[in-house]
Amino acid sequence: MDSAADRPVKAVPLAAASEDKFYGGKCVSLGVALRAGLPAPDGYALPVALVSAIVGGDESAAAEVKALFEKLAPAMAVRSSAVGEDSDDASFAGLHLSVLNVMDADSMMAAICAVHASAHTAEALAYRQKMGVAGEPAIAVVLQQQILSEVAGVMFTQNPLNGASERYIEASWGLGEAIVAGLVVPDSFRLANDGGIIQQSAGEKDIKLVATADGLTAEVEVEADKIESLCLNTQQLQQLHDLAAKCEAVYGEKIDIEWAFHGGSLYLLQCRSITR
Repeated sequence: MDSAADRPVKAVPLAAASEDKFYGGKCVSLGVALRAGLPAPDGYALPVALVSAIVGGDESAAAEVKALFEKLAPAMAVRSSAVGEDSDDASFAGLHLSVLNVMDADSMMAAICAVHASAHTAEALAYRQKMGVAGEPAIAVVLQQQILSEVAGVMFTQNPLNGASERYIEASWGLGEAIVAGLVVPDSFRLANDGGIIQQSAGEKDIKLVATADGLTAEVEVEADKIESLCLNTQQLQQLHDLAAKCEAVYGEKIDIEWAFHGGSLYLLQCRSITR
């Protein structure tokens, strides 16, 4: 068992986060990505002990973390990274909070506290009990550069609907949280393991989630001609196929990838095992 003296209490660059018991699964997964040269946005990992100190009112801990905002300005995302958060059998996606488009240090500190609190809601605690995740929630936090995506979504390297060995992609306009929150019916794509397109189906993407200048996100109506138009072209699908292959080389097979396109570049936002 680790003593309190052994637990890290300082923020580290995401690339240095390597131990789940201190930094949680999301920080560690992103650290793996950055060390492997995958296109993940850079940022910082706040270990469990540091997050707990901030929530407990430790002013020196808060001052240390507030100073990090300028390194990620003008906009950043604050994401949960719970110890034991995601596994082959359990996923806390949609239960633990992510706060997007954070544009000042005070809002960042409030977001850290909100992320911590989200792991202690009745819904999150009930899910922990249902899935047999023992102990109290231990929450680390990801501070990460915000990708203001034109298109974003999720990609599975095994079809989660039928177990087929193929890439299954869901995509929509704007920020990917619109899909996670069920705000749209996303486009769906099936790719063969060689990247060939098996099937593509347009969804109904009548709104998109975008970042606003005041540090919030907003639901915006999508132009009429884009609602049922595919939001990914052949070149972008090839880029996603290539990213899937690179992620499999690093993480292994049967993975769930969150991604985003911005300014013509593809970014890896998260990678984890597909939940059974």
